[in-house]
Amino acid sequence: MRIRRRFPAAVVAVAAAVSLVACGGQREPEGGAAGTDGGRLTIATGNTTGVYYQLGGAMAKVISEKVEGYRATASETGASVQNVQGLVAGNYDIAFSLGDTAADAVNGEHSFKTKQDVVALTRLYPNYTQVAVRASSGITKIADLKGKRVSTGSPNSGTEVIARRLLEAAGMDPARDVTAQRLGLPESVDAMKSGSIDALIWSGGLPTGGITDLMTSMGKNVKLIPIVDLLPQLNKSYGTMYAQGNIPAATYKQPADVATIIVPNVLLVRKNMPDELAEKLTRAIFENKETLVQVNAAAKGIKLEEAANTAPVELHPGAKKAIDSLK
Repeated sequence: MRIRRRFPAAVVAVAAAVSLVACGGQREPEGGAAGTDGGRLTIATGNTTGVYYQLGGAMAKVISEKVEGYRATASETGASVQNVQGLVAGNYDIAFSLGDTAADAVNGEHSFKTKQDVVALTRLYPNYTQVAVRASSGITKIADLKGKRVSTGSPNSGTEVIARRLLEAAGMDPARDVTAQRLGLPESVDAMKSGSIDALIWSGGLPTGGITDLMTSMGKNVKLIPIVDLLPQLNKSYGTMYAQGNIPAATYKQPADVATIIVPNVLLVRKNMPDELAEKLTRAIFENKETLVQVNAAAKGIKLEEAANTAPVELHPGAKKAIDSLK
């Protein structure tokens, strides 16, 4: 493995880690090789301009520097559903996932035909559903997406799961009532800029780099719309995993806060991860949280007091030991 030079300034090192460590994960994944005495760990993240990718790179840096004997890399992926599938297949050792997708996985529902043998290291920060539309499109609510060109997220992503559920909650058939484009966030942003789509749906932490780019580039020609009116229907259909949240106006320099729907993220591993390793990984995350915050402010939402709240996903025994000892 190529040895990468260290940068003298801490902040520069953190920023560089997102690029150098995360980009290393774009090679063919080699997960599943690590034991209790050391080895390589691969983290499944998400789109390159999303928070999963940024924080995954930072976590890889933390693990490589703070967990003795281990080297971690972050892999770009299509996000939640793909991450769980790859984790179970042994392609990854650690995976970011939206809480609703993780719940589907352990229950063997919706995107998963059978129950998946995954457990959680910790609850993470909340994801905010961000629906950006062209200001000239006349779209003010999800129901207005009917007949429009909409990016519903990468195939097999948590964003795609939520996008479909939002459309259904608004009384639409995602396959017939919109012209769906299954694009990753970078491609969605480019499509908005070029005018080839009318709206994009994205589930991510605040701020998400791709959305910041979109809002900065298009200015008043793009806006975020409120979607909280669909929360009761989502709760009726899928339980209380979904909750109300607000995208503060300052996040993307918008004129006002935008009421939206949030869902927690979780960090997943396979059930057979050794207790000692799970404990070390969980401890490293919380003891080095500020390193993650330097990369993306969304990490401020990773809270020790909520770390064990991963139901219906079981908390790994080693992770529980770490969380209990840190409180």
